[in-house]
Amino acid sequence: MSKTTLQTVAQTRRSVYALNKTLPVSKDDINQIVEHALLHTPSAFNSQSTRLVVLHGEEHDKLWEIAKAELAKIVPAENFAATEAKLDMFKAGAGTVLFFEDTNVVKGLQDSFPAYADNFPIWADHASAMTQYAIWTTLASENVGANLQHYNPVIDAEVAKTWNIPESWKLRAQLVFGGIVSPAGDKEFAPVADRMKVHG
Repeated sequence: MSKTTLQTVAQTRRSVYALNKTLPVSKDDINQIVEHALLHTPSAFNSQSTRLVVLHGEEHDKLWEIAKAELAKIVPAENFAATEAKLDMFKAGAGTVLFFEDTNVVKGLQDSFPAYADNFPIWADHASAMTQYAIWTTLASENVGANLQHYNPVIDAEVAKTWNIPESWKLRAQLVFGGIVSPAGDKEFAPVADRMKVHG
């Protein structure tokens, strides 16, 4: 892939919220995109601590019903309608990728390399973020819309129970994907001069 093509694909990755259950690619294609990112995204010390769960169809719907039930316990009833509408918007998508980090792997590295112990959780988050970006961008290249959510730790216990998630897996993010009903709006950019410096 040329640099120009890679940059063009990166520009197509946006937070798309108006999604439906009609995908332009197959479930197998989605699974392959996720697997490819899992295999080829770098991680500190080649730790490979990222763990992924892909939910399609009814399993995806179940996730957002769990989120609704858990949030109903903590959001005041008079404010819940807006929360419910947002969660139903996510449920309208075709699927969700759940991102976890295996804390056993991180702990093992901390024990093996104590000089870097404080950094391993940070580096694990870096690897997770890169995997999220790789999947999200590749989905965008296939005209699949997506948006990234963070309902952890509110949903953690029920997610673990429902999908038999190992105790050492810590939920980090949820990437909702689906067919694009309407594209993302215009994006505003902060001045590059305030964000980037070049020397030499």
